[in-house]
Amino acid sequence: MELTAAEPRRHRLTQLYIDGEEAVKIDTETFLRWGLKPGDEITDEELRELLQESDARRAQEKALYLLGHRAHSKKELTEKIARTAASQEAARAAADRMEELGLLDDGEYARRYAQELFTRKRWGPMRVKQELRLKGIAPEIIEELLEEYGDGDAALENMRALLEKKYPGWAEEEKVRRRAFAALQRMGYPYGDIRRAMEMGPE
Repeated sequence: MELTAAEPRRHRLTQLYIDGEEAVKIDTETFLRWGLKPGDEITDEELRELLQESDARRAQEKALYLLGHRAHSKKELTEKIARTAASQEAARAAADRMEELGLLDDGEYARRYAQELFTRKRWGPMRVKQELRLKGIAPEIIEELLEEYGDGDAALENMRALLEKKYPGWAEEEKVRRRAFAALQRMGYPYGDIRRAMEMGPE
């Protein structure tokens, strides 16, 4: 096969034309590193290798870009890379590499995220557990964090604060009380804990 043309495209990509036909887009730096130029012959095996190198480089660049903006869980990072920049295999390899470099740490990420959900959003343990599972956090890490942050006294304080702030009059009006009860359940508080918080009455 003959590389008949190579044209720059957006997002630091280069469009390759092989035997006069539009073929594939690859990472421009990878293309330059290979030293290819129009008129060169390229085998199927070399093209596959070129695509793999390009894929891996784009995945790592995307990983660094995403982590430069905010922390991610490993699952979240892998999915975002695969969705926008590279194959699933290259995305997983890039996430593994970020982990090796210490730029990705599910334990630390989960700790900060759980703390935010418990303290700033005042969510209950069931909702926090669900959110952490969606981020791909390992079950043992989730259980450890629920033990650390999800103690009963803090949950009661959070529920009472939410009742006073968002549902004033909940103790006097049955309609408001029902709305407040349903909202607290959606936020991840168990039925029994909500009843206990309400039985204590307004602050």
